[in-house]
Amino acid sequence: QVQLVESGGGLVQPGGSLRLSCAASGITADPYAIGWFRQAPGKEREGVSCVSNSDGSTYYADSVKGRFTISKDGDKKMVYLQMNSLKPEDTAVYYCATMRSSLLYAYYAEYWGQGTQVTVSS
Repeated sequence: QVQLVESGGGLVQPGGSLRLSCAASGITADPYAIGWFRQAPGKEREGVSCVSNSDGSTYYADSVKGRFTISKDGDKKMVYLQMNSLKPEDTAVYYCATMRSSLLYAYYAEYWGQGTQVTVSS
């Protein structure tokens, strides 16, 4: 079975940093990309970042450019999201997902992890 497991969420003060990890298993064929999405209460799920499995190209939502960095470890099938200069508006449940496109829309997600909570508050 396909399984995506996120970790690394928690409570952090504004301006702080967190690194999220996504471990993928049970995938017989490499997806086009692995992405990070987030959803705050009462809000739609939005794309944050993704990395292509073919050439390593990365993509970011405008709201996180310059603050977040996505990376991958092919050996362990791990994808990371380094989040710096965190803001209260970054508070959300963060999900990793396999994707069939590098466009940052949930429509293109194939499999989802269970999510990890990120709370940015003083």
